[in-house]
Amino acid sequence: MRDLQVGLLTKEYPPEVYGGAGVHIAELARALAPLVDVQVHAFGADRDDPLVAASYREWDALAGDAPELAALRTVSADLLIAAGVAGVDVVHSHTWYANLAGHLAKLIHGVPHVVTTHSLEPLRPWKREQLGGGYALSSFCERTGVENADAIIAVSQGMRDDVLAAYPAVDPARVRVIHNGIDPGDWRSDPSLDALHEHGVDPDRPSVVFVGRITRQKGVVHLLDAAEHLPAGAQLVLCAGAPDTKEIAEEFRTRVAELADAPVDIIWIDEMLPRHKVIQLLTHAQVFVCPSIYEPFGIVNLEAMACGTAVVASAVGGIPEVVVDGETGLLVHLEAGGDAMGSPADPAAFARDLATAVNALLDDPDRAASMGTAGRARVESTFAWTAIAERTAELYRELVTG
Repeated sequence: MRDLQVGLLTKEYPPEVYGGAGVHIAELARALAPLVDVQVHAFGADRDDPLVAASYREWDALAGDAPELAALRTVSADLLIAAGVAGVDVVHSHTWYANLAGHLAKLIHGVPHVVTTHSLEPLRPWKREQLGGGYALSSFCERTGVENADAIIAVSQGMRDDVLAAYPAVDPARVRVIHNGIDPGDWRSDPSLDALHEHGVDPDRPSVVFVGRITRQKGVVHLLDAAEHLPAGAQLVLCAGAPDTKEIAEEFRTRVAELADAPVDIIWIDEMLPRHKVIQLLTHAQVFVCPSIYEPFGIVNLEAMACGTAVVASAVGGIPEVVVDGETGLLVHLEAGGDAMGSPADPAAFARDLATAVNALLDDPDRAASMGTAGRARVESTFAWTAIAERTAELYRELVTG
């Protein structure tokens, strides 16, 4: 019997990766390859990768800066992917960018469609700021894909709850939790100092590191508010790039400038760094901080834990399933307010609570180191990609064999 042929449908795939979903897909494809015939169908330029069956360019006729055109260009690539996956046994789409492609492929080719939910458009209303009228289109693509999928993989129990709340038409029996993962071999501590020296980080002083995009979701503005309460002598290293909009980029830049006289030294690395540099910064950090206001899983916390770094994170979404409070880090309660963004009800209090948790670990290096060791052990025992791939392949076979 021939190998099960699985089409992984994605906007992001190396070298074009800018978020956690892209990291997930790249690692999942590699881990699935020994188990099934993996065929990646990705947006963008051609790739020299044996797992990539085809890459698809959006229609040039839809070029332009209007945000709705960006959403329409996504749909144009979805149409090409739906036609291009002929012959596979299962299609597996990731994020709204590819969900419509998966749904259309299901209809055209008569194959099961699996959706992995990395986030949900109804819970990201700030995307309206980025996409304008295109937000209605992104929401349509996601809803159509999710509600009609044969199986939905939620990357955390928190995400499963969100799927069922946001899309009550979905049968709970079709939603399965398979956690996100990480390769402990790729993510491990690196004592090298090249990245620190390059970006002006003093390895002899305690550092607190943030890694992520400049977006409402990641809560980085609340971390900047917390910076006013961090101690002199410490360094707050912000590996923050890829802003959602020009407006939030300018807001972030202005806030960093206002903190020039804060006790803590702020080092803003205005780019998305390659993995080996991120690993060095995480390795030498006393604390990694994740202040997200919405986070279905939070793979970045796994990356920090794999490098042996203690984590301070908001207790939202899937983060409490990753970070064990008091063991691998400290969780900070976030009470959502009444606005559509899901912002904290009391932003000043949330910022102070973040700072309190960070300061507790800065004041106790031995405790931070112990949490880092426990975090590494948790990654190795619970979140390795081999086990995740096996569970995913099992789901494919269930759908194909009935």
